[in-house]
Amino acid sequence: MTKPFVAVLMGSKSDLPVIEKTLAVLTSLDVPYEVKITSAHRTPAQTHDYVHSAEDRGCQVFICAAGLAAHLAGAVAGLTTKPVIGIPIDAGPLQGMDALLATVQMPGGIPVATVAIGSAGAKNAAYLAAQMLALSDESLAERFKAERQANAEAVVAADAELQAR
Repeated sequence: MTKPFVAVLMGSKSDLPVIEKTLAVLTSLDVPYEVKITSAHRTPAQTHDYVHSAEDRGCQVFICAAGLAAHLAGAVAGLTTKPVIGIPIDAGPLQGMDALLATVQMPGGIPVATVAIGSAGAKNAAYLAAQMLALSDESLAERFKAERQANAEAVVAADAELQAR
């Protein structure tokens, strides 16, 4: 049996600085992933082939990042019944608002879980994918809980430092 992994797709190389946030979280939680540049508009056949290949190899969640028209997550959601998480990239004259609307406005029956625009969304996409995988992976669930606890402790420590001033 293949090991479950997350497929992280981006519409172009220019999305990589934002996607690095996703990859950092997945790495910190020891979640296996693959990364691919593929476009819903410029390489639709390759996108189709990759989605089916990834499913055959054990992909359990797709994370798709795109800016502007941002059809990548929707195109992938139309090809799979696995969960798809869309990250709207903060690009173009509308700074990601167009990407947000394109990602979130999916027809009934073809869901895309859409996170915030940009870096915060990129992090949350990884956390959401980890939560999904943790439903059937107790070790990952424990790592996720530990990460959440460490984040809480950092807030408490920062407040204590502020109060000591």
